[in-house]
Amino acid sequence: MHHVFAWFSRATSKSTNIFGFLATIALLLGLSACSVAPVSESAAVAGLPQNQLPIRFLLTFDDGPVATKENSPTQSILDDLADNPLQPGIKAIFFLQTRASDAGGSALGREFMQREYSAGHVLGLHSATAGHDNHRYLSPEVFTHSLDDGIADIRAVTGSAPSLVRPPFWSYDQRTLAGYRQHGLHMLLTDLSANDGKVWGVNFSLRRRSSMLHQLAEVREQIALGALPAVDGSIPVVVTFHDINRYTARHMREYLQILADSARELNMPTAAKPFYDDPAALERAAIARSVGDASQKVHLPGLWNWIWN
Repeated sequence: MHHVFAWFSRATSKSTNIFGFLATIALLLGLSACSVAPVSESAAVAGLPQNQLPIRFLLTFDDGPVATKENSPTQSILDDLADNPLQPGIKAIFFLQTRASDAGGSALGREFMQREYSAGHVLGLHSATAGHDNHRYLSPEVFTHSLDDGIADIRAVTGSAPSLVRPPFWSYDQRTLAGYRQHGLHMLLTDLSANDGKVWGVNFSLRRRSSMLHQLAEVREQIALGALPAVDGSIPVVVTFHDINRYTARHMREYLQILADSARELNMPTAAKPFYDDPAALERAAIARSVGDASQKVHLPGLWNWIWN
């Protein structure tokens, strides 16, 4: 959908066979229904106090909105966030492709951006070029122009500049971070990822429950080490989905339940409201979890740590 294969051929020098390798890995991960290793508990986790601060899931969606009227996954997700058995009225951050023709670069796409904002969600910038371009490989002039365009596009919907950005392909360096800061943008990465981007033709997961459980167990380790900040009395845990994905849209309520179940299984207390429902609190928590320096140690989802070394 976003010409990922063509991008890899320009942006990486790992091997000409990287496509086949990654496609095979992705397919195996997507299709495998085998059991995975049990979740272990470190000494640090075992030493967590009984009255530890609760976590709160901070939901984010990348690459949208989907500019289609019929069976729109973006609209389906908006509906499920507003009305679900766990917590009606959940608010999320939508990282937008404001100028992609199949997203915000069309009249219908802009209408969906307005719907997201009117429903109380936070709009962040993902890209403002015609495609899903890696910011690190844009010239300084094009990069700066794209940020100006994306900020203007979101301001036209909300009346104010966005405060949050997520780099395409999770790819960033000191130059792009400096550009974000100069534009008043805070870069948010993620703790958990559904790995549901439209990549390699695999857009579903038979291991979604075990995957979320194990990713959350890694977050539990970070909490035990004191590496995650508390905001308004709880620890924000960032979760990433893609509202362009119809599989995710069909399973959104299930994903919400999986998150709640995983926290319970790992004995991680959640806030009274386990998901954010106030845009200001949501944005405040996201800014607190943002990354401000390229030297800061982060863990990227899936294979991206390996790709970016």
